Parts: sequence; C-alpha cells; structure tokens
Amino acid sequence: MSQFNNVRTIRESKMMSKAELARKADVTVQTIDRIEKGNDCRLDTKRKIILALGYKLGDRSKIFADGMGTETKRKKVRVKR
Repeated sequence: MSQFNNVRTIRESKMMSKAELARKADVTVQTIDRIEKGNDCRLDTKRKIILALGYKLGDRSKIFADGMGTETKRKKVRVKR
C-alpha cells in the first residue's frame, strides 16, 4: 500500500543523505528508499525515523500522513455488560 510521507522533504531540508538517516535510524538505505517512495513500513521503523530526524513521537503527523499506522482508524466498539 502506498502512503504519503514527508521523510524525503525533511531529510533534504536537514541536508542529510539517505545513508546518514539510515545510520541514525538503524535501518538500511534500502528501507529509507522504499519509505520515501511511499511504501509502508513497521511502526517501529517509523518511530526510529521520526527520532532520527530530530522530531518527537508526538510530531509523527508532520512526517507520516497516517500518524503511526492504520490501527488508529479502528472503530470503537461498545460492549454491553
């Protein structure tokens, strides 16, 4: 699934290479490349990238359009007791 994100824009504004971001986030350059192309990734990987870019986890919506994943869009179900 393709997802919009600002990883490349933010990385370039900080004058970071893909290799530098990958090193700081402890992921591969290929992972950074795939994410910048809009491919999905694990929540832990998003967390690592957010922190490596110098943001707080609360700023995740500035980097990833969906927040931290599609789980946040679940419906609330009321349970009767």
